[in-house]
Amino acid sequence: MSRPRLFGRLAAQARVTVVSAPPGSGKTVLLRSWIIQAGLAGRTAWVSAGRGESDPQRFWLSVLGALRQTAPGAVLVRPLTAAPDLDGWAIAERLLTDLSPLAERVWLAIDDVHELGPQALRQLELLVMRAPEELRFVLATRHDVQLGLHRLRLEGELAEIREPDLRFTVAEARELFAAAGVQLPEPAAGLLQERTEGWAAGLRLAALSLAGHPDPARFAAGFSGTERTVAEYLLAEVLDRQPDPVRRLLLRTSVLERVNGELADLLTGDEGGERVLLELEAAGAFVVSLDPARTWFRYHQLFAGLLALELRRTEPDQVAALHRAAAGWLARHGYPVEAIRHALAAQDWGLAGRLLAQRWPGLYLDGQAAVIHELLAGFPAGQLVADAELAAVAAGDELARGWLEAAERYLDLAERTSTSVPDGRQGQAQLLLGIVRLLLARQRGNRRAVAEQAQRLQAMTEAPQAAQPGLGQELRALALISLGETEYWTARLEESDRHLQQGVELARRIRRPFLEFSGLACQAASVFMASFPRAAEQCRQVIELGERHGWSDEPPAALACAVLGDTLAWQGQPGTAEPWIQRAERTLRAEAEPAVGLGIYYVRGVLEQARGQDAAALTAFQTAVHLAETFAGPHFLVEPARAALVQTLVRLGDTDGAEAAIADLDDNDRRRGDIRMSTAMIRLAQQEPEAATALLGPVLDGSASLVWPAWRAQAFLLEAIARQMLGDHAAASQALERALDLSEPDGIVLWFLLHPVPDLLAGHVRNRTSHASLIGQIQSLLAGDNLASGPGQPRSPVEPLSNSEIRVLRYLPTNLSGPEIASELYISPNTVRTHLRNLYAKLGTHTRADTVARARTLGLLAPSPRRG
Repeated sequence: MSRPRLFGRLAAQARVTVVSAPPGSGKTVLLRSWIIQAGLAGRTAWVSAGRGESDPQRFWLSVLGALRQTAPGAVLVRPLTAAPDLDGWAIAERLLTDLSPLAERVWLAIDDVHELGPQALRQLELLVMRAPEELRFVLATRHDVQLGLHRLRLEGELAEIREPDLRFTVAEARELFAAAGVQLPEPAAGLLQERTEGWAAGLRLAALSLAGHPDPARFAAGFSGTERTVAEYLLAEVLDRQPDPVRRLLLRTSVLERVNGELADLLTGDEGGERVLLELEAAGAFVVSLDPARTWFRYHQLFAGLLALELRRTEPDQVAALHRAAAGWLARHGYPVEAIRHALAAQDWGLAGRLLAQRWPGLYLDGQAAVIHELLAGFPAGQLVADAELAAVAAGDELARGWLEAAERYLDLAERTSTSVPDGRQGQAQLLLGIVRLLLARQRGNRRAVAEQAQRLQAMTEAPQAAQPGLGQELRALALISLGETEYWTARLEESDRHLQQGVELARRIRRPFLEFSGLACQAASVFMASFPRAAEQCRQVIELGERHGWSDEPPAALACAVLGDTLAWQGQPGTAEPWIQRAERTLRAEAEPAVGLGIYYVRGVLEQARGQDAAALTAFQTAVHLAETFAGPHFLVEPARAALVQTLVRLGDTDGAEAAIADLDDNDRRRGDIRMSTAMIRLAQQEPEAATALLGPVLDGSASLVWPAWRAQAFLLEAIARQMLGDHAAASQALERALDLSEPDGIVLWFLLHPVPDLLAGHVRNRTSHASLIGQIQSLLAGDNLASGPGQPRSPVEPLSNSEIRVLRYLPTNLSGPEIASELYISPNTVRTHLRNLYAKLGTHTRADTVARARTLGLLAPSPRRG
C-alpha cells in the first residue's frame, strides 16, 4: 500500500530514521513499499536481524554483503569472508574505511534491530556515529534499543516514526480491505479500524477472515482478540515470549480497564508490577501508558481480549475474586465507577449496591446520569426492588430519563422498605430519599415541596452524624438552584434571580460545573425577560459549557437552546431559530420536564407563527396548555400560551372558536393583559374598533398585568390599528411610535409580522420617527416575506380565498364604500362585511388598506401603478 503521509517522513534529511512499533504494526511492509515507490532499490542495503541474533560476525557480514549489492557499495566495499579471528568491531572499522569516499546517497535499512545482542548494538552505534554524510540509516525495531540516538535527536539528525504514526486511518483501512477483495459498508470499516486501533496485522487478519464471509457487518461488530487468527498471532508473537511472572501479571490484570503498579501487585501477589509494566510498554508489547507520569497503563483492545480469554481458560475460578479485589482497591482510592463495575462483574450485588448508593449523590451532582443508568443496568431487576437504597437510586435514574411515574413508583417502594436498611446506613438511605424527593418536586413544579425538601436536606448534612457531611455545600447549591428554577416557572422572578445567583456562585466556588450549568441555563431564561442580546449571549455560553463537558443531551442544554431559538424567532429569523428549537425538542421529552417542555412547545408555536404556519402554531399552543395539567404549580407561560392560542384562532378566521376559548376562562383571567389583547384582536376582526380600544386601555396604562412587559408593544400596535380604523390617524401614529419604542431595544419584529400595517408604517416613515432602521427591517421582511418556505417567496394565505371573497377583494382598491360594493355585486352589506372579516383573517390583516397591500404582495391583485 502507498502511505504518502509516512513516505514523506522516511524521505526526510535526517541521518537516522527509526521506525519503532509493536509486532504487526506494518514496519517492514512500510519500508519495503517506500523503497520500491521511491525507486531506491539499487541504493538501499536491506538487512534483517535473525531472531535472537547473538553472532555479531554473522550480522556484520550480512551488512557488508547487502551494501555490496548497491551500485555505490559494489565499487567501494571490499568483499570479505568469515574467519575465526574476525569480529564485528573489525568489520565495522573496515566498512568505515571503505565508505569514507562515498559521494552518492546510500541507505542501510536494518529490520528487527531489537533482535541484536548488546555487542552488535555497540558496534552499530559506532558505524552510525562515524559514517560518512551520504550513508543514511533506517532502523526498524519493536522497541527502543541502546544506540545513543539521543545525541542525534538533539542535533536534529533523527527522524522517528512510532506506533501512533503507523496506525491505519479509516481511509487506509478501506483501501487495505479493497486490495484484499473485501467490500465493507462504511460503518463496518470504521468499526474494524476502531477495534484494531489501526493495527496493521489486526486489519490484515480481519481482511483474510472476511474474504467470503456471508455477513461482513456482523463479523466487524464481533471482531476481537478472541478471533482465532488474531489470538494465534498475539500468542505467538507477544504472550508466549514473556517469562512466567510477566505472563501471570498480564493475565490477572486483564480484568482491569486500566492498571497501575500497585493494582498489579495486589492481583498477582507479587512485587515490581510498575517496573514490569514500564518494561512492557518500552518493549512494544501492546501496553500503552495513559498519563505523562506513566503510572497508569492499558492494553491494546485486541490484546486485552486475548488475555481475558486466556485467563478464563487457565484460571476460571479466579476471575470473580480478581474483580472483587479490584473493586475494593478502586473504591478505597477514589475511583467509584470502576469499583462498581468490578463489583458487578464479580456478581457481588451487595458490594455493588452499597458502593452505588454511597456514590450516587456525587455522581448525580457531576452530571453523570448516563453512567448511573449504565451501572444500574448491570443489576438483576429483582435486586433493585429488594434493596431500599438501590430503589431510591433507581427513582433518581427514572427522573433523569424523564419517566416521572416510574420514578414515583420506585420512590414509594424505597420509602416503604427503608426501615429494612441496617442502622449504620439509615442516614445514607434518608439522604438519598431526600435528594430524589427534591428533584421530583422540582420537575413537578411544586415550589412548596422544593422548599421543604431543601430545608430537610440542609438539616441532614448539618447533623452531627451526617451520612455524607462533605456534601453540605453541594446539596445547598442544588437546593438553591432547584428553588430558583421552580420560582422562575411560577413567575416569582425576583426570588428566582436571587436564589439562582446564590446557587450558581456557590456551585462555581465548590467546583461543581454541572450544578453551575443547570443554574446558568435557568438564569439565561430569566434574562430573556429583560434583554434579548444578553439572554442570547448567556444561552450560547451555556450551550458551549454543555458541549465542553458532554452535557449537550441534558435538560439545561434544551432550555438554553429553546430560549436562544425564541429570541431569534421574535427577531424575525425563523430559519436561524429552527435548528436550535429542533435541538431542544430532540434533547428533552416534554413529559420528563413539564416546566421546560411547556416552554419548548410555546416557543415552537412562536416559531410557527413567525413562519406563517398558523395551523402548526395552533397545535403547539394547544399542546403547551394541555401539558400544564401535569405541572403541580402555576406556570407563568400557561396564560401567554392560551392568549397565543386565541390569537392564532383569530388569524385562522375562527373567531367563534376564539370567543369560546375566552368564555372558558374566569373573570380574573379575562382581565389579564394578554387575554385583553387577544379579545381586542377578535373585536378588530369583527370590525369593532371601539370595543378593541376599550379592552386595550388597561394594558396601555399598565394596570392590567403582563408576564413580559415588552408584550405591551403588541397592545400599542393593536391600538394603532384600531385608531386607524376609526380614522384617528394622529392617535394611530402615536400608538405605533410607542409600539416601536418598546420593540426597538430587543429588535422585536414579530408583532409587526403578525399584525402587518404596511401603509401605516410607510406613512410613519414620512413623518418624524426615531425608529427608521427598525421600520426598514419590518418593511423588508413584509416585502420579501422571508418567513415563507423559500427566500423571496410570498407566503400563501392561511386558507384559499373563495370566489365570492376574491370578487369583494377586487373592489377594495377603489373608493367605493361597503354598501356601494354590495350594490355593485348585488349582495347585502352584511354579506360584504362577512367577506371582509374572512379576508382579514385569511390574509392576516386588520384594515382595508393593509388588505390591499397584502393582496398585491401575494399576487392576488395587480401591483399598484408606479408614481413619477
